[in-house]
Amino acid sequence: MLWSPDFLQYDFGPGHPMAPTRLDLTVDLVRSLGITEADGVDVVEPVSADDATIARVHDVAYIQAVRAAAAGEEPDLSVGLGTVDDPVFPDIHVAAARIFGASWDAAGAVWSGRTQHAVNVAGGMHHAMPGAASGFCVYNDAVAAIRRLLDDGAERVAYVDLDAHHGDGVETAFWNDPRVLTVSVHQSPATLFPGTGFATDTGGPQAPGSAVNIALPSRTTGAEWLRAVDAVVPEVLRAFEPQAVVSQHGCDSHSLDPLSDMRVSVRAQAQAARWIHDLTHELCDGRWVALGGGGYAVVEVVPFAWAHVLGIAAHRPIPDGTPVPDAWRERVRDLAELEPPEVFEAADVEYAAWDDGFDPDLGIDRAIQATRKAAFPLLGIHDPF
Repeated sequence: MLWSPDFLQYDFGPGHPMAPTRLDLTVDLVRSLGITEADGVDVVEPVSADDATIARVHDVAYIQAVRAAAAGEEPDLSVGLGTVDDPVFPDIHVAAARIFGASWDAAGAVWSGRTQHAVNVAGGMHHAMPGAASGFCVYNDAVAAIRRLLDDGAERVAYVDLDAHHGDGVETAFWNDPRVLTVSVHQSPATLFPGTGFATDTGGPQAPGSAVNIALPSRTTGAEWLRAVDAVVPEVLRAFEPQAVVSQHGCDSHSLDPLSDMRVSVRAQAQAARWIHDLTHELCDGRWVALGGGGYAVVEVVPFAWAHVLGIAAHRPIPDGTPVPDAWRERVRDLAELEPPEVFEAADVEYAAWDDGFDPDLGIDRAIQATRKAAFPLLGIHDPF
């Protein structure tokens, strides 16, 4: 696990949805459960990336604009700085570079074999573009992890994005690169930021089939969401045969999240994380970089969803019914005046597998079929439906 309290410096200020408290509570919860002390688990201090490393992903002029804004110059709105989504704060460059550097180093550790799995819950900044900030994201650490894997010798890298919002920055970075498969499971762009990621968006002319987008209806439930993930993700990853997987575990698809219209439970999110983990062992000797992402139900959802990801990556999955530590619950009461859950919910969610058949009267099935119809032929997958 890549972690430092300095991650909390990535702070857009009071009232901004991306509150650093969500990271603090997550790590506190994981430590209270003893996961960070388990055999084989290391907590590694992240190192901020230098400008040359960031320039493997971002335009030099943009990096200079971020630095200038951090130094107190008027932020450049044309590159997304100083907006409501991405207000400037004094540590903006250093804080974003630290997140970027953590994912860059995580990928290097995974590819070199120093670790099988690496997790950066502060990461997952999937909206940042080569020359602009977007959607709370300044530097794109997900692209950094993929770029590092490619630089170090990987020939095929799969990226799976489970955030409620389309992983547009990552898709853009590798739109025309056949070495990278980007798979995004998100609320329909017709109803949610960033307005991209339709099923028919399948990659550039030099990389047809390299982008797979599952655009789901509003109010998709956990069982429906798992049906969609199961109907697409395993098949496209098996067809692509990646040598490493980078995944983004934004948990803003939850029913309590204020920034999406989805109805996915923590149980379903944990189940999908287990699937991704198992696929990495099946397909690429367990080489897996897992990142955080969106998630704005700061107390009720984020710490639980990401504790599951960290437990799975540590090969210490949190069993259903595990008591939530009393000290952590007391801290939450003091912090947010909320009554936190008493136990973890981790039992599998029952869902209808795609093999049961396609029902054209269901919105979820129409969304799944649109993706399969658009992407599967380009990946050489036969679709019986």
